[in-house]
Amino acid sequence: MPPAPPARARRRQVPPVPAPAPRPASSSPPPVVPARRRGRSLLGWLVQGLVFGVLGLFLLVLYFAWDLPRVDGVPAATRRPSVTLLAADGAMLATQGDLYGETVRLKDLPRTLPAALMAVEDRRFRSHWGIDPYGLARAALANWRAGEVVQGGSTLTQQLAKNLFLTAERTTRRKVQEALLALWLERRFSKDQLLEIYLNRVYLGAGAYGVDAAARLFFGVPARRVNLWQAAMLAGLPKAPSRLNPRASPDLAVARAAEVLEAMVETGAITQAQMEAELGRMRLPTPPSRQAGWFADWALEDLAETFPGNADLVLRATLHARLQASVEARLEALLAGPGARAGVTQGAVVVLDAHTGAVRAMAGGREFRASQFNRATSARRQPGSAFKPFVFLAALEKGMRPEEDVPDGPLTLGSWSPSNGTWRPRGEVSMEEALAQSVNTAAVRVLFRAGGPRAAAEAARRLGIDGRFPNDASIALGTGEVSLLELTAAYAAFANGGLRVTPFGITGAQATGAALPVPRPAPRRAMTPEDAAAIRRMLEAVVARGTGRAAAVPGRTVAGKTGTTQDFRDAWFIGFTGSSVIGIWLGNDDGRPMEDVRGGTLPARLFREIVEAGL
Repeated sequence: MPPAPPARARRRQVPPVPAPAPRPASSSPPPVVPARRRGRSLLGWLVQGLVFGVLGLFLLVLYFAWDLPRVDGVPAATRRPSVTLLAADGAMLATQGDLYGETVRLKDLPRTLPAALMAVEDRRFRSHWGIDPYGLARAALANWRAGEVVQGGSTLTQQLAKNLFLTAERTTRRKVQEALLALWLERRFSKDQLLEIYLNRVYLGAGAYGVDAAARLFFGVPARRVNLWQAAMLAGLPKAPSRLNPRASPDLAVARAAEVLEAMVETGAITQAQMEAELGRMRLPTPPSRQAGWFADWALEDLAETFPGNADLVLRATLHARLQASVEARLEALLAGPGARAGVTQGAVVVLDAHTGAVRAMAGGREFRASQFNRATSARRQPGSAFKPFVFLAALEKGMRPEEDVPDGPLTLGSWSPSNGTWRPRGEVSMEEALAQSVNTAAVRVLFRAGGPRAAAEAARRLGIDGRFPNDASIALGTGEVSLLELTAAYAAFANGGLRVTPFGITGAQATGAALPVPRPAPRRAMTPEDAAAIRRMLEAVVARGTGRAAAVPGRTVAGKTGTTQDFRDAWFIGFTGSSVIGIWLGNDDGRPMEDVRGGTLPARLFREIVEAGL
């Protein structure tokens, strides 16, 4: 039989436990955390924050530093070759490229030069470590108060880092890189070494890099010989070298130097009495001729072909600074006075040596800063009767003589009838008198006896005039086009006995102390001495009793020719005395007529004034 199921166990009856009554929250104290456990938790957070902060800072520095330039040494200066153009007396006329002077040592410089620099640029230079938090805070506060950037917080080391390794762009990335490089420079070099590098490499305006180049350029002395006010002026230039340098703005340069002297008093580098004494001594040297820029541009225009290579050049020019200044002053006085009353706004003057072609002075206009266009070399205008000597030269070469008579009566060629102005016909006049009185009808007849327009144009080209000449009789009255420089140079052959000269502006050259050859065409025979003497005699008659009487200088033999174009648009006088040839043109750039200005009036008068001034 199957076993019987077990008897069901009797359950024990357990009465339910009632839930405890809830207590008010305020009566229940929070769980107590041990102080040791709480400290460990806070320390953990601090450690994690420090780790992540260092990691973030490392990544940030890595981001800014990944494209830093190589800093295994101070890079060599990269620069354009410099060209220094000196006048005949050694005065500086112009510079091109970048100028570097001698490398200076701090011990060789006057103590006032680095003191001035630190006083105005970085007073805490000797104490900071490349970055000056105090200076940054001071600059930020000043800029916030002014509402604009009025101060910079960069140290000298930061400026040096930017100049050596970085560009001048204004970005956060560049500023951070500048700070990193400043820290490296401070670890790599001593303070004196940093100052030396800065003083030898800083840009100080007008193409000058370093204090020695700037001292020589602005004051004519090496950096080791600068006085106190000169040191202050140099120290003030890094703020805005292109605007504050003495070449660009003497007044601003002086004002900035005064600010530097005041800063030196504040730092104790000098006394108040020393500052006041230097303010009284501050005198900039006379600046170079303000208009010699036309000469410099012309003299240097073929520089690359004449002196190939990348060496620094020092060129000696033919220009005489004193004569140049005299030419400028008298041209300006004439244009401002009688020229203004006669409607003349422009002029040009060339003075050259008749025997060599050396240009002694050149004014290509009234004001170089207002217009760099050179009216002496680039403007091509009709010369009027100043062209007639070439017509008469062609006639002499055909056998005519100055004493030979030529009809001076009215003349008609087709529809053209040249006018003689106020000249009253005499029937016949000698060639010499026809040139002296600038008789147009006689000049046309001389042209035909000389072989026609082509013969006159050939004579002019042989003497160096590369103009466009009409192939008709009007060429006798100067209806071609010439430049003042080539017309003046052509007249040199009349003065020197018949030799054609080529105008030039450079007489000597040196590269790194070694003399270089200066190529120059030698004068060559362009007419016989007899024909040159005959033309000279006729040109002397122009001044003695003809249209050029206003050019006569008592006690001097003067020869020359006047020229006036239609409606008084151009007025010329080309003349010579001794070994100098002077070419003068007056007119207006737009061809506007002047008021009865002829070659024998204001141009001839200006010629005389230049000669009397000491030519």
